[in-house]
Amino acid sequence: MPRSEPTLTVFRNQTFRMLWIATLASNFGGLVQAVGAAWMMTALTSSQSMVALVQASVTLPIMVFSLAAGVFADNFNRRKIMIVAQSFMLLVSVTLAILAYEELLTAPLLLAFTFLIGCGTALHNPSWQASVGDIVTRDELPAAVSVNSMGFNMMRSIGPAAGGLIVAIAGAAAAFAVNALSYVAIIAALFNWRPAMPPRSLPPEPLGPAFAAGLRYVAMSPNLIRVILRGFLFGLSAVAIQALLPLVVRDHLHGGAFGYGLLLGCFGLGAVFGALGNAQFRARFQSEHITRIGFLGFAASSGVLAVSDSIAICAMAMLVAGISWGISLSLFNVTMQLSTPRWVVGRVLALYQTGVFGGMAGGSWLWGTLAETFDLQFALLVAAAMLVIGAGVGLLAPLPDSEYLDLAPLNRFKEPYLRLDLRQRSGPIMILVDYDIAQENVPDFLALMSERRRIRIRDGAQQWSLLRDLENPDIWTETYHVPTWVEYVRHNERRTQADRDVTDRLIALHKGQEPVRVHRMIERQTVSKHDDTPLR
Repeated sequence: MPRSEPTLTVFRNQTFRMLWIATLASNFGGLVQAVGAAWMMTALTSSQSMVALVQASVTLPIMVFSLAAGVFADNFNRRKIMIVAQSFMLLVSVTLAILAYEELLTAPLLLAFTFLIGCGTALHNPSWQASVGDIVTRDELPAAVSVNSMGFNMMRSIGPAAGGLIVAIAGAAAAFAVNALSYVAIIAALFNWRPAMPPRSLPPEPLGPAFAAGLRYVAMSPNLIRVILRGFLFGLSAVAIQALLPLVVRDHLHGGAFGYGLLLGCFGLGAVFGALGNAQFRARFQSEHITRIGFLGFAASSGVLAVSDSIAICAMAMLVAGISWGISLSLFNVTMQLSTPRWVVGRVLALYQTGVFGGMAGGSWLWGTLAETFDLQFALLVAAAMLVIGAGVGLLAPLPDSEYLDLAPLNRFKEPYLRLDLRQRSGPIMILVDYDIAQENVPDFLALMSERRRIRIRDGAQQWSLLRDLENPDIWTETYHVPTWVEYVRHNERRTQADRDVTDRLIALHKGQEPVRVHRMIERQTVSKHDDTPLR
């Protein structure tokens, strides 16, 4: 198990502290804007589904565009990507504030602007979350993730109440203006941050192959798939409270913007407690048990909101929902970060976000439609039932407990001297690896080769196969293809320290007098006079 630093000691890192404070201001503005948008929609339309779509319009872009943003985060300067994203959201928010002040907004136009803000968030988030692992050490990473969650949820406990007060006193345009100002702090902090950029020995991956590499890595990592699935189910069901809360306040509690902000503040306060307690929960309980607590706690809160007309009882339910939210999402995020090497972390976190926010976007539409077709109470009770089912999924596919995986590069590969004048895009390349295996060791060899196949394909190999010599059955040959020579080098540089055990055990089973032989072949039907020229 990794040694986890106490949660608040991560603030000793000056860079992390500076960016965290700036992000705090940005989160505050975003939450004030969210209250303004949601409450303004209730004034622009009586449609319950349109009110719920305010939440969907922010989360849908994160689902749609996160993977592309993850590719950018893994291949380009993350700091510059974040500056572009924040500057774009600043421009959108200023325009939104002006239109609201001039009373030119309509319900569809408001949705369009919240969608654009969601696009900026989709571009920013993978770069920011991937950058956390560059700013802090691996031991500090769980604390940094929890502190980030804590900061956002601290603003949940302040921002919505402040947003409700601002809307009640000065109107939604003022809330949008506050959000626009909040981007200034994080843009300034990003300009002041000068991260050390590691040298790149290989060119950035093209967009298409980079997409495929991220999808392939997750597809060949069963534990990551389980986390993404549970994140999707949690987002789909839990978003009912956030999407329908304006209607709960207006129709059940007969309150106004301030009451709405107050209940969101209780949710945020609970989420702070949940994020702060995440390290202690992870130390004492299995990951699956923590996840079930999160699902069931949220289910209970949704049920209470469905039947109660007391603002005090609803406030307590929102506090429990916030705690459940904080412990669940912090656990999911930490698990994804600790289970992913740096070369693909942006794409993996983007896929995780796609799952969670995709669930939230779909859930916002689903619960709004159910509330409009049947009634508000029915929608909240169905959401509670879905959360109970989500907890039960763990009986069939439990989340893995956090294990310490050394995902630093293995750094054993040395690019061989080639006697052909290959260019980086020359290919396709076929690799053959010969093993001499005694008959009594064949079962162990095949078991290791099954794991080897997963690792090879995960890291970019194609058409993997295992061959046995009919004339000399002790000789086995592992074969696979890569499209180009540069992809072969990239494939080997992706190997991590955690993969070392499989390689070492395979080498130990090899009984030949000579080391394991690797053949690197380029496939050719014809050869150009100017290609693959032998070197003298």
